[in-house]
Amino acid sequence: MTGFAFDALVFGPDDVDLSRSPLAGRIDAETYVLGAFNPGLTRLANGNLLLMVRVAEALRTPIRDGAVHSIRWEETVQGAACVLDAWPLSLVDTADPRQVQMRGAGFRVLALTSLSWLLPVELSADGRRVEEVHYDRAIAPRASYQCYGVEDARISRVGDRWLMTACCVSPERHGTALYTSANGLDWHLEGLILDHQNKDMAIFEGLVDGSYWAQTRPLGDCYFAYAPGSEWRAGPSINFATSPDALHWRPSEHPGIRPHAATVATARMGAGAPPVLTDRGWLTLWHGAEPSGQVGIYRTYWTLLDRDEPWRVVATGHMPLIEPNPALTEAMKDRMYLGDVVFTTGLVDAGDHWVVASGEADLACRITHVPKAAVG
Repeated sequence: MTGFAFDALVFGPDDVDLSRSPLAGRIDAETYVLGAFNPGLTRLANGNLLLMVRVAEALRTPIRDGAVHSIRWEETVQGAACVLDAWPLSLVDTADPRQVQMRGAGFRVLALTSLSWLLPVELSADGRRVEEVHYDRAIAPRASYQCYGVEDARISRVGDRWLMTACCVSPERHGTALYTSANGLDWHLEGLILDHQNKDMAIFEGLVDGSYWAQTRPLGDCYFAYAPGSEWRAGPSINFATSPDALHWRPSEHPGIRPHAATVATARMGAGAPPVLTDRGWLTLWHGAEPSGQVGIYRTYWTLLDRDEPWRVVATGHMPLIEPNPALTEAMKDRMYLGDVVFTTGLVDAGDHWVVASGEADLACRITHVPKAAVG
């Protein structure tokens, strides 16, 4: 869809002050902001919007002295520190500047040349300008299961609490942690809530029959085929889970939102913005990735789910709602390492339109005003 009333980048790498980073003074190497992107989104009590921005802080020179270096957060007796691990170039693949891939492991084993942390950025009520950057409330790794970083926040307000999920990366596991807040600014780490590989957990903004609901997206390298001629395609899909307390989750037995066999645009898909309740049901925005190049072409789609039985699809949009927009990143093309990606992570009601937050090209934060008439 084109012709949005407002569609712009509102926060990017140049807007991050690394002297105020939670990593400042903890790492013995020069760093830079690889990306400030994939922001969680919510509305605060004062009416302003809050972006929870993923800042990927990367080594300026990861390769030196015959080795490539990765960053790892570590708790020591002296306190938290950032450790640089050296991997001999003969043993690894460095084709992707963001990561180190081990050779001969028999399966995919990675280390990262950046470490991600979360930065709260307060926007005006319409999302058009930055009001304040809350460095004092930045969220850095705090546990061994976060040693490679905290990524891709999704924020939901349920009752009088804010709930935030975030992907945690470590050699121990690739799981999802929960943070809670009474005001949307000060966050408490509750701990891991999903232990399997899952990058896209989004909690519904409201209860269904007294239970918390969430979308999940388990990862894997083996999927079982649907019958020949099925309308569905085997592969990553959006599943559902329920919980009595937002801490203990049980997978739903009902299938979720699945890739369509009639298009390659949803060959890989996952949850985007946490579902919000509308007059017609739960509105969810999700991403579909069409195979192309290094990571594929990521676009945003929409689906309405039944308000009482959220596994039932009421309506869905087969045409993209939001697509990558290279014009937005033209001024930053010298630092582009990825293209054709819009990754939606937040949705807030603004009366006659939705305010949608996305990561553009894994580089910057994009705000789009989507007319309500465009969905459903």
